[in-house]
Amino acid sequence: MEKVEGLKDGGSCGGNVQNAAASAQTGAAVTIKCVVQEGAALPEYQTKDSAGADIRAFLPESVVIAPGGRSLIPTGLSFEIPSGYEVQVRPRSGLAIKNGITCLNAPGTIDADYRGEVKVILYNAGSEPFTVNNGDRIAQVVVAPVTVGAFVTVSELSSTERGSGGFGSTGK
Repeated sequence: MEKVEGLKDGGSCGGNVQNAAASAQTGAAVTIKCVVQEGAALPEYQTKDSAGADIRAFLPESVVIAPGGRSLIPTGLSFEIPSGYEVQVRPRSGLAIKNGITCLNAPGTIDADYRGEVKVILYNAGSEPFTVNNGDRIAQVVVAPVTVGAFVTVSELSSTERGSGGFGSTGK
């Protein structure tokens, strides 16, 4: 059976391989070059239709995050992202609901010209200390196209029904 990088269990998961291979053949897959430190793991899609690939903590020792605390967790990964794309770092829903763990600055953006190690700011919104161990799945990454804006100076903006109302101005 053909193996496809980035799929759970190295891609040896039946239909997942066929769908991932088909996506790659149709141009749907975007190649992200990765430098992986010894002992770290490539991002991993858990199912064939997952939008996000899980990334793991790469730690010499466990880190305890107190309630209300935050910690910068390394992944042991550096990416070369093609121009015109970004990689977004997002929280994992299971960590959020079970433990109150989320990512600050979410979604975080990894720009195409950044070459340093990917690190994740984890925040403990829960009521108990949370331990992050080496190899724990801590966040997910989503590859997304970037649309560049052309910002222009004007003296006024067109009017809308909403106007300048924000922060709950449209009701519950």
